[in-house]
Parts: sequence; structure tokens; C-alpha cells
Amino acid sequence: MGRSYFHLHLVSDSTGETLIAASRAASAQYQGVASIEHVYPLVRTPAQLDRVITEVENAPGIVLFTLVDSDLSRRLEESCEASGSPCLSVLGPILTLFKSYLGQNSTPRAGAQHMLNADYFKRIDALNFSMMSDDGQLPENLEHADIVLVGVSRTSKTPTSIYLANRGYKTANVPLVPHVPLPGGLAHLRHPLIVGLVASAERIVQIRQNRLLSLNADSQTDYVDRIAVAEEIAASRRLFAERGWPTIDVSRRSIEETAAAILDLYRAHRLNFIAQG
Repeated sequence: MGRSYFHLHLVSDSTGETLIAASRAASAQYQGVASIEHVYPLVRTPAQLDRVITEVENAPGIVLFTLVDSDLSRRLEESCEASGSPCLSVLGPILTLFKSYLGQNSTPRAGAQHMLNADYFKRIDALNFSMMSDDGQLPENLEHADIVLVGVSRTSKTPTSIYLANRGYKTANVPLVPHVPLPGGLAHLRHPLIVGLVASAERIVQIRQNRLLSLNADSQTDYVDRIAVAEEIAASRRLFAERGWPTIDVSRRSIEETAAAILDLYRAHRLNFIAQG
């Protein structure tokens, strides 16, 4: 059976990240169907909306929007009704629920979630920390991390660190390299949560082979030898068990799923850390 496609128009007065995440979560539930995304960020004037309406008329499909300006929302809904494109305000039902519970109206502010507030600068600080602490750099700063990820090469340590940093958590990562000792202070850290990342040997070999191909490097090496890689992973599991570090298998997990599991562990770690004083 061939794959079918539909046009998906995402209209936002901010960056469009909320719409992209929500629409992709919904689209993923439909096998054999893929969306052709049309993303329109920073739509805040009638002229900008006119261009969007023209695009929707030329390629009818589902229209999702997050527009806090009621006039712009109304115009978009009316144009979609006229062209036969189903249209939905993604934030509308959520704001209605908030209003009923809080007993007050919202104050429309386009892009309010991206304001340069304390949380924003916390994320920037975390990103800077994680970039400087990538791949075992600056081991003297590990105690200042919120989370430390440990694992053999190609267990998604760096992308997971960056994702967590974007959530505001200072994340360092330390590679496990055969015959190379770990930083001496790693076993004595008190503040950060240390998490071991593992994956199946097949998965690691596949990623490493692709890495070597992209670098035009010699593929005849223990780095991609199935037995050697299996030994690396087994040694890492033994290390994590000896140190009592929680372990996450990332073989079939997305970065987002791995990060969610880590943050669940982190919340428990912080509660325990506070309880111990």
C-alpha cells in the first residue's frame, strides 16, 4: 500500500514549536499517512495572515494555529470555513480549561513563553555548561552539574545532554573508553545524579560504522568489532552496578524518551539529596 500525504498548515504568532510538537505527536498515530508541513511563525499582522490564507487556499488541508489576537484568529477561521479546510486553535481548549478553573481571563501575549526571564537565562547557562562539559571535558566541574551521563561511545550522551540543558539542567557527560581511566572524582560526586547509558551491541556497531563512513576512516578496528563492542558494554554494565548508578538502555529510545526517564530519576535524586541535608 502506498503512503498517502496531506497538507498540514501550522500558524503561530510565536516560533511554532508548540504546534510542531503537538501535530507530530498526532500524526505519528496514523501509519501510512504523512503530513506535508507548512509552518508560518511570527504571524502577528493582517498582512502576514493574508499570505497564510493564500497558501492555505492553494493547498487545502488541516490548519492548526496558536494566535492570541482574536481578530486574526477569527479571520483565519472564517477563511478556512470558506475554503473547506478544517481549522483548530490548539491553545483554545487549554485556555478555556484554565479560565474555568482559575476563574479569570487570560492576558493575550504573543510568544509569552519565550520571554527573557530567569528560566530563559537558566537554560542558556545550562547550555553553556553542557557544551563545555561535553565528552569528559573539564572534569573538575562535574560536582557543579545537575546530571552526569556515563557510557561507551555512541550511546547518545551528547544529544541527550544538550536536550536536558535546553530544559534547564546542567548536564555533563563522560565517555567510557577501553584502557582509559575515569576522572578520579567521579565516584565521589554528591550533588549530581549519575546515570549510565547502554545500548545493544548491534545498535552501537551500526552507529559507529556510519560514523566511520562519514569520516572516511578505516573500518577494520575494534571500534566496530561486534565482540569488542559487546565486551565494552558488558564492562560498562558491571561498572554501573558496582557504583550503584541507575542504568538506561537507549537502544530503542528517542532522545526525548531517554531524557524523560532521566528527569524522573533526577526528581527522586533531588528529594533524597534534600532529605539527607
